[in-house]
Parts: sequence; structure tokens; C-alpha cells
Amino acid sequence: MAGHFKAMQPGRTFPKRSQFSGFMKPCRFEGEIQHLEVRGEIPQEIDGTFYRVMPDPQLPPFIENDPWFNGDGNISAFRIKDGDCHFKQRYVRTEKFERERDAKRALIGKYRNKFTDAVEFKVRSTANTNVLYFNGQLLACKEDSPPYSVHPETLETIRLEDFGGLLPCLTFTAHPKLDGNELVGFGYEAKGDGTPDVCYFSIDTTGKFTQTVWIVAPVVAMIHDFAITENWVLFPIIPQTCDLDRMKLGGEHWQWDPNIPFYLGVLPRRGASGSQVKWFQAPNAFPGHTINAYENDSGNIVFDLPLTDKNVFFWWPDAEGNAPNPEQIAAKLVRFTFDPHSDDLHLPEHEIIGNEDCEFPRVDERFAGKRHMHAFFDLMDPSLGTDFGTIMPRMGGGHPPYNSLGHLDYHSRTIHKYFPGPTHLVQEPIFVPRKGPATVEGDGWVIALVNNYATMASELHIVDTRDFGKPQAIIDLPIRLRAGLHGNWVDAQELQLST
Repeated sequence: MAGHFKAMQPGRTFPKRSQFSGFMKPCRFEGEIQHLEVRGEIPQEIDGTFYRVMPDPQLPPFIENDPWFNGDGNISAFRIKDGDCHFKQRYVRTEKFERERDAKRALIGKYRNKFTDAVEFKVRSTANTNVLYFNGQLLACKEDSPPYSVHPETLETIRLEDFGGLLPCLTFTAHPKLDGNELVGFGYEAKGDGTPDVCYFSIDTTGKFTQTVWIVAPVVAMIHDFAITENWVLFPIIPQTCDLDRMKLGGEHWQWDPNIPFYLGVLPRRGASGSQVKWFQAPNAFPGHTINAYENDSGNIVFDLPLTDKNVFFWWPDAEGNAPNPEQIAAKLVRFTFDPHSDDLHLPEHEIIGNEDCEFPRVDERFAGKRHMHAFFDLMDPSLGTDFGTIMPRMGGGHPPYNSLGHLDYHSRTIHKYFPGPTHLVQEPIFVPRKGPATVEGDGWVIALVNNYATMASELHIVDTRDFGKPQAIIDLPIRLRAGLHGNWVDAQELQLST
């Protein structure tokens, strides 16, 4: 091990730090709970499974001040059918998880820094960032490594997924996009830590890689999410930069750089070579999770996302140690409209389409890459009556607080809000479309896990998009699930369960 840092000793309890306390105390639950209690009525039409994954360390960390999202991936499955809901939860059996369970102590060091580990790992993944369904299996993703494939019914880990040895790169995004029967993805630092290489690819339902394109980024920095249109792929770079020499000295993988622009890579989606990528620029900013992108009637790209001029990952400051106070960080919903064929690589100034602090946006996935007129996301609106006096002592730290769900209707530019209660904060929403012969965008239900700080337990709220101000149903869990990252809905008709 290199560098200087404080490591935990075997057998210790979790550190007395905010990211391991209150609602953020590790859950460490595996098992099933049948027939969850329901307040209200779950619509009979809803038939499928909501999968989500949370970082949930099984053991006290090797590094005392470990960030909250460096825990082991623990997948939750909410199976909803006939107005009933069953719950199942299981850890992904990564190499890290299995070896630490055998050793009865943590072995992995700092976030994405192999030089601080107690032992050498082949794959350091925690599989804790996203879980999605493709080709009959769940893919548990973390962007520093290939995904793990997981059985969608039992949640048993199948293998580290290299797609039959065809995966061309060492990393795999936590936010692949599904477009019909095609999975579109990429890896950054694709040839290893500190490399500028980005590998873009698409995979069909036979597991065949239908295209692979290698490009070189202008900086070695984080590309957490991306967007696709019918003809283009967009890579927004977060100005958290990597330096291999810093890592070898025991430093952090990421360091905020306020002196570089916000880069947006634009690549033709099909039949491209790496030389065709264009790196558009805008003033230094932190791009959040993408909402969606599409091409308008003029052939310009329209790209929506939350954006802030502050470093959201404030625990990784700049080279001088500067970082914003968490209370100062707020992302506005913005829109970039630009010509992908332009030789002027300066992005036009963005349009602000939502002034309130928002993140974790979703669209009706049937319209991904196409013109969208609805978006759903987490919001923080202090005027709604949140009881911060009750929440704050019990909240725990690290994760951003949002007290409501937002539904943006682009027709009217109106944001409708769902406020779950004064002692509640929300996690990422997902959208479930209403069934029927007509495909009406945004008509259905929004489902989100909600933290109740009065009961210190979790709730699953179902909200009808036709009546967004109140819940259709609230499903009570008798346990507490700490903050998760991402998840997805899989309709029962899509869910081809293995026998």
C-alpha cells in the first residue's frame, strides 16, 4: 500500500461518521418479505418488478472516511402484481464481497484506488450503481469494471459479465441505454486507470457487439452518464479528473478541476470512426444525470439535463482543497440546443427550463432518444413544509436531500409536485406506463422509494401521473433501506424468468 491514510482495523464497528449513521447506517439485510402492507390501492394494471440497487457495506470500511456510495451492491426487487407487493433483497457476490466475507474484514481501500488496497484484486467492482434488465438477466453495473449478471427472480449472482469474452474494454458505464432490442453503452478509462480512452459500443439480443468505436477524451475525467438520439451519441464530461501519479501516492482517484471547460463529446451513433468525435465546450460546470436528447426538425440536437456550476462531489475538492458547502449546491434543469455539424465547438448558452434544485431525472423510456414532452425527477422545495428539525438529526450524511417528486410537462413548462410528507425525503423515481393500445407519453405511474425519518423505515410510493398531487398507494416496509443510486422497472411481459 502507498500513501498516508487512516485504515480501519479488523473487528471494529462502523466509523462514527455521518455517512454511516442515522438513515445511512448500513442495512445489511438479505431475505424476503411477502405481502407488504399497503395503504391505498395498488392499481391492478401494474404488473412487473421494480429493481434498485444501493451501496450497502457488509463490513466496516478499510478507509474510515469512505464515501457513502462505495459500499457493496445490494439489490432490492419489488414484485407487484394483482394489487400485492413482495420484496426480496440480495447482495451481488462480487470478488470484493466474497473475499471480504471470507476474511471477515474489509480489504479494498480508497474509492477507485487499487494502490490503497490490502490485497490485490482482479476486479474491484462493488456492482452498486445501477441494475437493468437485458437479454433475460439483470446487469448490476458500476462504471469502473464490467457488470455482474444476476438472476432476475432469485437475485443470485451468475458471473462477472464479459459477454462471452467479447467486451472490448475494461470498464462499462453504469447508465447503458436500451433502444428497442439494442443496448448502447460505453466505458471510459477504458484501457485502465488514468487512460483517456473511451470505448463506445452496442450489443444486440444475441450478445453480439454490433459496433465498437474507440475515441480519446480531451481530459481523463469522469463520464458518469450519457445520452443518445437517433443519429448521435453524447458524452458529457464531469470536471473530476484522474491522475495516476496522485493515486500511486495514496491520493484520491478524482480531483475537481475548475480550470477546464465542460466538455460534451458528440459522435455519430452508427458507422463512425473515433476521429469523427467532436468535443464541444461550455463554461466549467458539473453535468448531472441526463434527462434525454433528440434531434429537432432542423437537425439540431436538443439535450436536457440538470447542471450546476458547483462541485457536486464536494468530498473530492480541487488541488487547493477548495470545495463548496453542500448547502450551496443546486442544479437547475437546462437545455442545450446546437448543430452537431458545426465547426464552432463552443456550445450556445443553455436555456433554463427549471429553476428549482433537481436531480435523478427520468423520462418515459419508450421515448428515449426521441422528442420528449414529460420528465420526472427529484426536487428540493423548502417551501413545501418539510420538518427539517426531525429529519436532520436522523438523516446521516453524503447523499443529497430531495423532499418531493417533480413532473415537468413541457407543453406548459409547468412542474407538478408530489410532496410525500413533512418527515420524508425521496429517492430516484421510475416511470411505469399505463397499458393499452395507445402509446401516450408520460401516462402512467411514478414509483419511488421514500425515507420516513419519523418511523426510520422505508416506504414505496406510487403516484398516478393524472393526479400527481397525492399517492395512489403507499407500500410500507418494516425495514430501512439506505439511500440507493439507480434502478429500473421491468414489465412482467418483458421479464423472461429462467426456470
